[in-house]
Amino acid sequence: MKLVKNILASKGNDIWHIAPDDSVLDGIRMMADKGIGALLVMNNESLVGIISERDYARKVILEGRSSEKTPVKDIMTTEVICTKPEQTVEECMLLMTENHIRHLPVKQDEKIVGVLSIGDLVKAIIEEQHFTIKQLEMYIAG
Repeated sequence: MKLVKNILASKGNDIWHIAPDDSVLDGIRMMADKGIGALLVMNNESLVGIISERDYARKVILEGRSSEKTPVKDIMTTEVICTKPEQTVEECMLLMTENHIRHLPVKQDEKIVGVLSIGDLVKAIIEEQHFTIKQLEMYIAG
């Protein structure tokens, strides 16, 4: 079973974040520039929330708010679900599925060490399945 730390080792530990008082527009621009769907909201080194494209659509666009004038803190999710480097991909998938989330910050000793997306987990599961299939093919072929 693949662990979170294995995924981070191959994908990298980039952590894109924004401050709570920054504008939502700044956050959306950063997400577009980085090709990501969510940003951690950090106050210095402390995780205080997460903002996603979904938050933007539901809490800014649908409510007719201004992206430029609305601070991130007004639309961020404050109860952030995190995982640890030692957790398995399957445990993370279950956590994301049960909580209807697509991004999972990784914490080690209260420090953020990475972020996983649902896509990262799906990719890891597919790679693991391909490996298993190859091993079985080799076993059957003798």
